[in-house]
Amino acid sequence: MRRLLSSLLAVGLLLMLSACGAPASSSSSSASSEASSQTEEASPVTTPFTLPVFPEFSLHPTLGANRANLTLSPLLYEGLFLVDERFQAVPVLCERYSFSEDKRVWTFTLRSGITFSDGTPLTGQAVAEALNLARSEQGRYANRLADVVSIEAEENTNTITITLSRPNGSLPCLLDIPISHGSGDRPTGTGPYVLASTEDGLSLVPRSGWWQGKSLPFEQIPLYSVSKSDELIYAFDTGSISLLDVDLMATNAMGYGGNYQTWDYATTDLIYLGFNTRSGLCRSAQVRLAISAAIDRFALAQTTYASHAEPCVLPVHPDSPLYSQEIAGRLGYDPDVLAEQLDSLGLAGQELRLLVNSENEAKASAAQLIAYQLDSAGLTVQVEQLSYEDYTAALTRGDFDLYLGETVLTADFDLSPLLSSSGSLNFGRWQNSETDALLSAMHTARPGDGKQQAAQALFTQLEQQMPLAPLLFKNGSVLTQWGRLTQLNPLRNNVFYQFENWNIQ
Repeated sequence: MRRLLSSLLAVGLLLMLSACGAPASSSSSSASSEASSQTEEASPVTTPFTLPVFPEFSLHPTLGANRANLTLSPLLYEGLFLVDERFQAVPVLCERYSFSEDKRVWTFTLRSGITFSDGTPLTGQAVAEALNLARSEQGRYANRLADVVSIEAEENTNTITITLSRPNGSLPCLLDIPISHGSGDRPTGTGPYVLASTEDGLSLVPRSGWWQGKSLPFEQIPLYSVSKSDELIYAFDTGSISLLDVDLMATNAMGYGGNYQTWDYATTDLIYLGFNTRSGLCRSAQVRLAISAAIDRFALAQTTYASHAEPCVLPVHPDSPLYSQEIAGRLGYDPDVLAEQLDSLGLAGQELRLLVNSENEAKASAAQLIAYQLDSAGLTVQVEQLSYEDYTAALTRGDFDLYLGETVLTADFDLSPLLSSSGSLNFGRWQNSETDALLSAMHTARPGDGKQQAAQALFTQLEQQMPLAPLLFKNGSVLTQWGRLTQLNPLRNNVFYQFENWNIQ
């Protein structure tokens, strides 16, 4: 019965998502086939690899906000580091770095001989200016770099110094920020392509003197100009656009038709079940642990998130070296645990209120499936779907037993906002000095030098207390026209990772 309900919820979700976009466009491919059969000598018309652009919006990599424009950033700009598929920092513009004993002061030395596309040398001063702009109030990275006190460089040097307000052993994981030079909405970068304007419109063309010198799969990438979302959908459905980077499970996610392939990639977007640890049934760690055990995360990922999510029982991505398979194995799906706990504690038939934001279809469906799973184990759950404003207000007041939450973690998996006593997202009001100390230890430790052990210690305590129940990490998705491209290996923040290996059909 549980699997049947999961399937029904999945079908309903997929229908809702399809309804958000334009209808599937298969007529164009049918027409092409007919034309080919009627004229044997006609050469097949191949649409070049084309990407979308919103020319009326900024293309600035740290000040812009348009998703399609930001997708272009890795082709134009590079960061000090790249964060790979295991959430590890890989040096790009940075050649080497050092740090103080307390992990508060970091010095980064840049590679020599690199220039921006206009010929301006890459210097410490240029990088410091770019990063300070990124962390300013108008920058997209203000929250990520909130612990930064200063970013400084001596004039005409190739080093920068970053000073932090609290220790961070994984600061390089936060520095995959695109470095740009110049003012305006279209600054220059150090990446493989430059933006060109012709009579036919905007396009990306290979730059001369790119320091990496790798082969590029396209000599020119035309940019298809759009001004609103429905134009973007139509252009992709009809094949005018070759690739899109999307969140298929986002609030108000657009629907896409046509014949396309999906390439998912891991993100740090965590879906979790929050508990009110100060009042009600969820004050008990036994109850929280039993509730977590009764949730079938695989069913959530496969049905309500249409396989665009990765199940997890720990608050770090399973692809990260920090994830403990040993602890995860002990926290697996076992609905009998909840039934036994309710019976032993005399709580069978008790009712809990589960809050969810009604504006996201996937989360609303997930909340209903969680309620069904808990009901099956003997715990009555009343789902309350609220507008975003009412939902956040209820969380702030602590007016809930359970809530379905979502947050985008940083790539260093700093869990302090969720779990520390003063955390900005600690709506469950979890207060535990041991947790605070373990969070600090994990944040301070260096990868390969105690960080895994610090994470293991934190997860061991969470295994005993379960102040919140991690459920899934959402995937991002790259959509491409069917059969046109192979060997894609997209990353969070860089869907063109290993671009030189792509094959064009």
